[in-house]
Amino acid sequence: MTCHYALDSRWGVRPTYRVGSCPTRGLSRRARRAWVENPPSFIGLLAGLVLCTASVARAEFWPGWRGPRGDGTCAEQNVPARWDPATAIWKTALPGVGHASPIVWADRVLTVTALSATQQRMLLCLDRHTGAILWQQTVVQGPLEKIHRENSYASGTPATDGQRVYAAFRVGDDIVVAAHDVDSGRQLWRVQVGTHAGEWGFSNEPVLFDDKVIVDGDSKGDSFLIALRREDGKTLWWIRRENKGISYSAPLIRKIAGRHQLIQCGDRCVTSFDPDTGQVIWKVDGPSQEFVATPVYSETAGLVFVSSSWPKQVLLAIRPDGDGDVTETHVAWSDTKGAPYVPSMIVAGDFLLTINNSGVAFCYEAATGQALWQEKLGRHHASPVLIEGLVFFINDDGQVNVIRPAAQFERVAQYELGESCYASPAISDGQVFLRGFQHLFCFGRKFD
Repeated sequence: MTCHYALDSRWGVRPTYRVGSCPTRGLSRRARRAWVENPPSFIGLLAGLVLCTASVARAEFWPGWRGPRGDGTCAEQNVPARWDPATAIWKTALPGVGHASPIVWADRVLTVTALSATQQRMLLCLDRHTGAILWQQTVVQGPLEKIHRENSYASGTPATDGQRVYAAFRVGDDIVVAAHDVDSGRQLWRVQVGTHAGEWGFSNEPVLFDDKVIVDGDSKGDSFLIALRREDGKTLWWIRRENKGISYSAPLIRKIAGRHQLIQCGDRCVTSFDPDTGQVIWKVDGPSQEFVATPVYSETAGLVFVSSSWPKQVLLAIRPDGDGDVTETHVAWSDTKGAPYVPSMIVAGDFLLTINNSGVAFCYEAATGQALWQEKLGRHHASPVLIEGLVFFINDDGQVNVIRPAAQFERVAQYELGESCYASPAISDGQVFLRGFQHLFCFGRKFD
């Protein structure tokens, strides 16, 4: 068996494997249950495990929004650099409409969709080998909320721990979070956690940390941040947000400056919380009212990068080692020209790459904020990914631009997906999964 395990500060234990030679699920049901239900003790046991077959290249699952580290980075090698629809392993038409990104665990590919005619919000599970839909299950059925013309009723990417898959939707004005069994699609629990006010709709992702499912409920009405227990949906902690500002920004959870931090953009500020307790660590006011992009962190520069979305776009670089209100002391640099509205940013070594609302990509020196180049790539909703040192941008028309991060602009490749795309790609074990407006594509190697 060519499986091994790696520790990941955001997801706890991350199983890494080769699909062709590991058991179908990558872990036994008993082992998965032990990890999910009692992560501290099980992590301690697994920390001593080593690579079963040293010659096997590292492979990862892609268990939630922006992957195993929540920042769009891929640690794998031998991932295809050209995603040509003509050579796709499979292409599957999906029912309904949704802009949520796919996620991957073992042999399962999961995403969400909405059937507006019947007011159903659904989870979809596909076979990664063939693209066949294994199951589709209704999470919730009820009134459709008002949405922006560029949004959908199924825009929040789900998350999975291999045993359960978690999804969040807005139904009327209610925010509903649910867990379904990965194998069968059976609903295990569903809770209404609060309300959401705003005419642009909902697209907030559940994020997993230890035994928790964390969901942001920032809106124009009563706002909150909540942690639910993975096992049964019970509330572990809940934080009232005071300033009422919409946020579609998923939190970044990472061990930074010697402590676990949950960094959330919303409530008209940027706040670092202790993800175990919900206690505030530090806060930066502003830089504007509303947010979409998820924060990213540069270990090289020692900075967290965030961007506000409305009414103005401002990019901030924040030193994450403070306590309390650090608005006046810990902002290392800021910029407005390259600040993104919707897409999240990507850190690549010494560089920070962004794309603004006019479709112009920027490359910054991450430590200083010096803008090194800018290049028109087209309007983007999808967030970029970093694969083997290359950054992949996918614009709204489905054009893929492959950029080498450097002090000068270098486009390695440019090609067309063949349909519009708002979703961000998922990468797992030498394969790329990408959702267009009509289809879910799989590119890369075939398994025996």
